[in-house]
Amino acid sequence: MPLTFDPTSLPRHSAINNTPVWARLHQHQRATRHMHMRELFAQDEQRFYRYSVELDGLLLDYSKNRITDRTLELLLELADTAKLGQWQQWMRSGQRINISEQRAVLHTALRLPPGQRLLLDGCNVVDQVQQVLDACSHFAEQVRSGAWRGHDGQAVTDIVNIGIGGSDLGPLMVHEALRPYCQPGLNVHFVSNVDGQHLAQTLEQCMPGRTLFIVASKSFTTPETLLNAHAARRWLVSHAGEEAVSRHFVAVSTNHAAVQAFGIDTANMFGFWDWVGGRYSVWSAIGLPVMLAIGPVQFRRFLAGGAAMDEHFFSAPFARNMPVLLALIGIWYNTFYGAHTHAIMPYDHGLRRLPAHIQQLDMESNGKRVGRGGERLDFDTGPVIWGEEGVNSQHAFFQLLHQGTRLIPSDFILPLNSHYPQGDQHRVLVANCLAQTEALMRGKSEAEVLQELAHLPGDELDILLPQKLFPGNQPSNTLAIDRMTPYTLGMLLALYEHKVFVQGVIWGVNSFDQWGVEYGKQLAAQLLAEMDGQRATPHDASTTGLMRHFRHRYQGGEA
Repeated sequence: MPLTFDPTSLPRHSAINNTPVWARLHQHQRATRHMHMRELFAQDEQRFYRYSVELDGLLLDYSKNRITDRTLELLLELADTAKLGQWQQWMRSGQRINISEQRAVLHTALRLPPGQRLLLDGCNVVDQVQQVLDACSHFAEQVRSGAWRGHDGQAVTDIVNIGIGGSDLGPLMVHEALRPYCQPGLNVHFVSNVDGQHLAQTLEQCMPGRTLFIVASKSFTTPETLLNAHAARRWLVSHAGEEAVSRHFVAVSTNHAAVQAFGIDTANMFGFWDWVGGRYSVWSAIGLPVMLAIGPVQFRRFLAGGAAMDEHFFSAPFARNMPVLLALIGIWYNTFYGAHTHAIMPYDHGLRRLPAHIQQLDMESNGKRVGRGGERLDFDTGPVIWGEEGVNSQHAFFQLLHQGTRLIPSDFILPLNSHYPQGDQHRVLVANCLAQTEALMRGKSEAEVLQELAHLPGDELDILLPQKLFPGNQPSNTLAIDRMTPYTLGMLLALYEHKVFVQGVIWGVNSFDQWGVEYGKQLAAQLLAEMDGQRATPHDASTTGLMRHFRHRYQGGEA
């Protein structure tokens, strides 16, 4: 492939499933599908040490997977066949690998330290990033110190971030995960849902003179965000008048005219770039609510963690590369085993919103049926991502994981030390996490159940025995983190970003557009216009019936 990215030179990438290694992987899967991980561990006492990688306090244990050395050899050959190394360099150097939108993909540049050089269209984007980061830092210090005052001279005690998608999920998740680092007395709220109760219930906790709103929308035209922003503006104006808007609203946007028309001083507008996708934007000015909460110093440590994972991803050999290994193992199950879902279980209350963030990152990126060249793919791509925090999840859906009929690969994320030691509780949490991964792997055999139920008479044993069998052989990865800090969280998020990128490269999809998000918005705008009395357009019988039902029952306004 050429050093300079040229989309016209790319093959129709669906050819990946016509390569010899693709066929060998299918053959290998058929030959090993009855292999049990319990036997693999019995045969190799060093399996954990051979199938684990550690970086700066983050350990990936991928030994509890249905893989052998041959499996990894074939998967690494698949990565080479897809020219993964070339795609890495194209992304890192700012080539426009987002083909459908003709954009570079440079969220990694948001994490580069000052003094680095990365040119895009003749401009050093690192300098641009640092300028915005410095402006955000200055503003954050003003708010945190109390120097920034509202219209009536009061300091800010509540910050309300108004956004949706990547402008909400990433900052919300990072804020919750880093709550031990948040400034006491400065409360950060996140509003995204167009359902009015989300904003209303948030405002019940706020006082107008002490509340700062951040409107996060690159275009400043996102319908859901603007609905909430205008509602918040009306609330403020009703208490403090129009002149208060400029002291209580700031924007993260690139649309100067729209921001100014809203009443926000453009000196308090923090921008970012079209090479930052929404789901990758928490590292940018979109992370302003996080910076306000934890401070600029800790936010830069968060960026440094992401940069450390970037360097590992771009430089480590694929056989010892965390994102590459996670991606290849995921492809092994999703595409070759037909496992269509992937569960994420953080054993950390602060990470309870991580599954939702990874849902958007993964499913919006690789939920595609068409390749980069517009060709229809005839193999499975992105999985359904789901999950919940442990140990709550153990009492919800783990029954299906242990004794259901589906193969469900899982990621377990475990901080080894807690910011909130409460007696023996963290040791109990760790024991539960490790026990679940062991139980999913090894299961419980008929011999073990018979020994456990030896006291029962024959009829009862016949009924109960099959109920207590655990097939095991359910794969999992464990990501063990020394302690949840801004740095380690940065590494963790960048790890998943690169995993998604690797899978997109191999499947041949553009991981950086999201056309599937737009169609429902278009129809919603059309239906809303019809509710306002504009000429109706034909709909299916269900939609027409539901619209009639709404008009009949809707009472309008507030209750």
